[in-house]
Amino acid sequence: MKERRLHKRLNIQLPVRVNAMNGGVLMALDLEARDISYSGTFIPTLTSFPKGTRFVLDFTIPSDNLKDFKNVDSLIGCAGTMVRSNSYGIAIEFDKECRIKNLKNL
Repeated sequence: MKERRLHKRLNIQLPVRVNAMNGGVLMALDLEARDISYSGTFIPTLTSFPKGTRFVLDFTIPSDNLKDFKNVDSLIGCAGTMVRSNSYGIAIEFDKECRIKNLKNL
């Protein structure tokens, strides 16, 4: 299968609080992102959401991963949209202002 990703992903696990509006109900889930790129992330979850669901993500960066995120202003309040899901989790594309510039050229 041909790779369709525009940006390479950093394969690390980051704790993330996921806030979503699902069926008119605000949900807050504490999960762990499996990987992250300049433009988005994949988050394993058994919870399903409709395509296009909006999320606000608050990442926690463990100190041993800080070198990968130097010069990052904030990974708190990153907004994005779910672009696809499968039985393993959800793929979220970050809004333009939340993109992580120093991961662009991995």
